[in-house]
Formats: sequence, C-alpha cells, structure tokens
Amino acid sequence: MEPNLPPLVGGTLYLVATPIGNLEDITLRALRVLKDCDVVAAEDTRHTGQLLHHYGLSKPLLSYFQFNEARRAEEILGRLAQGEKVALVTDAGSPGISDPGERVVRAARAGGFRVEPVPGPCGLVAALTASGLPASEFHFVGFLPHKSGQRHRELERLRQIPATLVLYESPYRVERLLVELAELLPDRPVVLARELTKRFEEFLRGTPAELLAVARRRALRGEFVVVIGPAPG
Repeated sequence: MEPNLPPLVGGTLYLVATPIGNLEDITLRALRVLKDCDVVAAEDTRHTGQLLHHYGLSKPLLSYFQFNEARRAEEILGRLAQGEKVALVTDAGSPGISDPGERVVRAARAGGFRVEPVPGPCGLVAALTASGLPASEFHFVGFLPHKSGQRHRELERLRQIPATLVLYESPYRVERLLVELAELLPDRPVVLARELTKRFEEFLRGTPAELLAVARRRALRGEFVVVIGPAPG
C-alpha cells in the first residue's frame, strides 16, 4: 500500500468502475482496490480475468450474472459478514448501471454493510457529454424491452418527458430502434455513440430518418449509446 493512503475497510463492498473500451481508462484508486481486496465479484470472470492480467494483478474471482445473482448476493453478503473486502465489477463501466450488480448493492445495503463507490468510466456519461445535446436535464432508460408492444409503450411514455433521453442498444436492434424513433419521435435530434473509447469510436448525428438511411447503407457494429435530444422548441 502507498504511504498516506487509507487502507481498505473490511466488510465493505467496493463498486469499481472499469474501462468501457480503452484499457488506459482506469483510475489509480480502482487499481489499488483491485490489488488490496480479498475477492473480485465479476459479471464475467473471463473478461475481468483478462483485465487483471493486463495490470499484473491476481485475485480470486466470483461470478455473478443475471441468472445467479440472488445466490451470489447471499454469498457476497456472507463474505462481507466475515470482514472481507469485496470489489464488485461489471464487464465495462460502472457497476449497477444496467447490469446485475444493482441487486447485489441493494442486498448489501439492506444487510447493513458499507458500500463504497470507486468512480470511473461510464458509457452513459461519455456519450452524453460528447453528444452536443443538452445535458442539464436528462433521463436515462437503460435497455428498452425486446418485445415490440412493450417497446412501443415505453417510447410513447418517454416521448412525454421534456428532457434529453439516453439509452443503451445492441447492434442487432439499433436499426429497429431508428425505425421506431422515426415513427414516434421523428423531429428529435439523435446521436448514436458507437464503440466508445475504442479504436473505431464514432458519433453519428441526425434525425431518426437520416440515421436510418445511414444504418441501411452500411452495417453499424459495436455497442451503442443512443442520445435523443428534446423536441425542438
């Protein structure tokens, strides 16, 4: 441990933000927590194992994901009760934002355990701040439902919110989303933030119809953050 830096506290769940693409985007504090913790709870242990290896770190890994998070949350609480220092990470970005870590955090809070954020990269913030759209008031959606009826109802609801909207979308559904936006929010300015912090990072700007034309001309790959501006006027 470096001099004058406070040691990690036993019985604490540390929420460690990890790179969303560029491996340089990790804080010194995050590296220290990953080095000094007792165990790393990871959404994908293979992915996190590669990150730890890149930085010369070796720690026991505990997997948690959508279908085992309830059982794993109990195990993590048991470790916290024994005074262990647990680092929680997601595949990319800040834990608890559209990933199973949210349930683990709720369980730790309900159990009376200390939860400490270790801030860092977040796709939502990176896309919003670079989009050029108003950021003074925004509404984060996460992922839309997969079923058409539910998606339509959700977009109808979101249309009533007088603020910038931010959501996540996979490359397999981004064209479908643009079709829906062209129907329901045709006059809104939209920014597609693709492959954030990676080699082929790209920001595409336009109306839903203009971006739909782009998507139909060429394949748009990578994970997307979609930023939708307020209605003009």
